[in-house]
Amino acid sequence: MISTNDIETKASLGEAATWLAGCAALPADVDAKARLLLLDTLGCLLAGLRHPDVEKFGQALRLAFPGDIAWPASHITLGPAGIAALGAAAACWDEACEGHAAAHGRPGLPVVPALLALSAHRDTSLGDVLLALVTGYEIGARAGEAWRIPPGWHVDGSWHALGVAAAAARLTSGPQSIQAAIEAAACQIPASLYLPITVGSVLRNTYPAHAVLLGMMAAAAAVAEFDMPRGALEEGRRRILRATHDAQSAPAGQWTIRDGYLKPFAAVRHTHYGAEAALRLRRNPAFALDKIGAITLTTYGEAVQYCGNRAPRTAIQAQFSLTYAVAAALVLGDLGPDAYTDLDNPDIVRLEQHIVVTADPNQVRRGSTLGIDIGDECLTESVDEVAGDPAKPMTQDEAIAKFHRYVEPVLGRSRTQALVTFLLEGDATEPARRCFALTR
Repeated sequence: MISTNDIETKASLGEAATWLAGCAALPADVDAKARLLLLDTLGCLLAGLRHPDVEKFGQALRLAFPGDIAWPASHITLGPAGIAALGAAAACWDEACEGHAAAHGRPGLPVVPALLALSAHRDTSLGDVLLALVTGYEIGARAGEAWRIPPGWHVDGSWHALGVAAAAARLTSGPQSIQAAIEAAACQIPASLYLPITVGSVLRNTYPAHAVLLGMMAAAAAVAEFDMPRGALEEGRRRILRATHDAQSAPAGQWTIRDGYLKPFAAVRHTHYGAEAALRLRRNPAFALDKIGAITLTTYGEAVQYCGNRAPRTAIQAQFSLTYAVAAALVLGDLGPDAYTDLDNPDIVRLEQHIVVTADPNQVRRGSTLGIDIGDECLTESVDEVAGDPAKPMTQDEAIAKFHRYVEPVLGRSRTQALVTFLLEGDATEPARRCFALTR
């Protein structure tokens, strides 16, 4: 319940919540994008479960969240909140899940595991999950646009809780609870530090799990019809971010999910432009790995700010390293999850040390220019768009190929294809819990 006596909502988040609450069906292209997002995030989740640290995290969650739900191919059973938190951590482990450039984060990352976990033992339809997913994505993307963090913070685990709250409230109680759930989460929006990445700690991967738990709790408060204030996000922006201007976010009626990207590479999005330039240079007839001398990378300031890690010692540092991404792409011809299994590869280490990175203060859009010296010749490549960008969206075939690459080692080919068929072509009236049944 929203109290009418408090601050009026100044940002468009309230208007977006009203718009979304009135949506009973999704446009065909939005439904298709939501299905791809669901497929891709689940694929990243299932691949992430293979990591030993994820297994240990899941075992530790049993104490607080006992239950009988397990992700496909996993023996760890937890309750809905626990399994959702584990799934959110697993989904970001390889740093290959989706994102939204304007939101500067990943609106769908915690929403997908939360909705699947809530649907595991219910007759919730696939169509209802997709509608709730888009609701959470649209709220999360707008919250990300409004909640612009300062240097030293990390985006994961902050505004994402608002998307989970909106999605979980819609799924469990109906559209009338969306606005209240958003306000409940916004009243306690957390601040997450970049520090774990700096020291090479995987603690950062628990941030999306935090967003799941906060969002689910906020949704429960809304379902319980607690009195909620209005304008909590704006109040937080003033008090926590010291913002002096009103937030700017996409207006109600605009489907931001259309502009969301899926990742072709397992690395922070800022590194993709340099990595793509490296892969293109590898195809140059003059390319010779053993003859590479000086290497220069010119890119936009935000990329250097968040991905300036040099000589990474752990996988998460490497995932947030412009120089490692370029060096690994030049050496391996790929930047998948396996690129982080041998950080001591001598060729990668040698090239990474030689890369000079420059932030162009005049560059306002994402993109990179990479130059490498091959003997007396300098090869250069500029990349302003990579697969997933709005002007170059990842195709369905590309998304399916990525899903098979990530999931077949876990489930095998036939069960992986069964998931693809269900999520992309399944009847919207079928129970969403078939995601679990199809993989047994």
